[in-house]
Amino acid sequence: MVNMVDDEKKVNQVVETGKQDSRPGYELPFLLFAGFRTLIDALHAELARQGHPDARPAHGFALQAIGPDGSTAVDIGRSLGISKQAAGKTVDRLITLGYAERAADPADARRKLVQLTPHGRDMLARSAAIFDRLRADWAATLGEERMRALEDDLRAVTAPGAFRLDAAGWMGGMGG
Repeated sequence: MVNMVDDEKKVNQVVETGKQDSRPGYELPFLLFAGFRTLIDALHAELARQGHPDARPAHGFALQAIGPDGSTAVDIGRSLGISKQAAGKTVDRLITLGYAERAADPADARRKLVQLTPHGRDMLARSAAIFDRLRADWAATLGEERMRALEDDLRAVTAPGAFRLDAAGWMGGMGG
């Protein structure tokens, strides 16, 4: 095994010598992340063109955590896997951008709910439509059958419950 840095890619790689036919294992997470990044970057470029220039990936996770019925900042933090303080800052930023607002909780007057504004609902609706178009673009490149097989294969190898909203917090992107 040889440890080397590829100057072109600037990626630290561990390369198994003598295995000519196999693909190195480190490429799989990079390819999966590159696919994710490609989709997210295209989403945000299109969102910017459609009136959401300040939207960031972490905002989408946070808006999903708020949900259609609203949520408390503590519950948003729990869903995102970040601290109460980080959740408060995230909520403050969403409010500043016009994506969310604080309102009295009808079930408990002592609590404040964070709710989506029409601007926040618009961003989520546009995101869904853009993701549908991006998926169609990938299917046009790969073929619908291969696209469905890719999705099925990813479902088969991912852990149950692996899709959670705490991805941004898990990656350290929301201060949690």
